[in-house]
Amino acid sequence: MNEKSKGQRFLQLFICFFKVGAFTFGGGFAMIPLIEREIVDNKKWISEKEIIDVFAVAQSLPGAIAINTSTFIGYKVLGRLGAVVATAGVVLPSLITITLIAMFFSIVRGNPIFDATFAGISPAIVALILVAGVKIAKESVKDKLGAIILLFTVIAITFFKVQAIFVIIAGALIGIIIYFFFPKLSKKIINREEDDIGIS
Repeated sequence: MNEKSKGQRFLQLFICFFKVGAFTFGGGFAMIPLIEREIVDNKKWISEKEIIDVFAVAQSLPGAIAINTSTFIGYKVLGRLGAVVATAGVVLPSLITITLIAMFFSIVRGNPIFDATFAGISPAIVALILVAGVKIAKESVKDKLGAIILLFTVIAITFFKVQAIFVIIAGALIGIIIYFFFPKLSKKIINREEDDIGIS
C-alpha cells in the first residue's frame, strides 16, 4: 500500500467514525446499528460475525462501548495509528456538540423546540437499538442453547437488574464449561461458527 492510498484509508476511517459519532443520539448502544452499517455493509472492513465479537469485547471492557469499538476496529484496519484516528473520529462530534451546548446552555434550557426535538429522537433511538438487537440475535442465536442463554440474559437484566458485565462473564463461563465437559457439543458449535465465516 503506497503512502497516498494509505492516507486515503486513514481519511476514510476518520470520516466513517466521524459520521457515526455525529449522527448518533442516545448513547453507545444507539451507535451499534450505524457502526454495523458503515463498517460491515458499506466498507466491508470486517465480517458480520466479527463485529458481533467486537461488540461483546467492547461491552465487557471499561469505558464507552462506542470508543472501545472504534479503537478496536481502527487497530484491526490500520494498526495503532488507525486506532487513534478512529477513536478521534467518533469522539470529535460529541466534543464539539457538548462544548457548544455548554456555551449556550442557558439559552436552550427549557426551550420547547429543543425539548420537542429530543422527544422525537428518543423513540427513533429505541427502534435503532431494537433493529440492531434483532439482527445480531439472528447471527448469534442458532440453536436451543443460544436461545436459552438469550432468554435467561433478558430475564436477568430486565427483572433482576444484573449488570451487563456479569452477564457477559456468565456467558463466557458457560462457553468454557461446554468446551471442557461437553466436547462433542463444543465441536459442533465451533464447526458451525467456522462454516458461517467461511473457514474450510
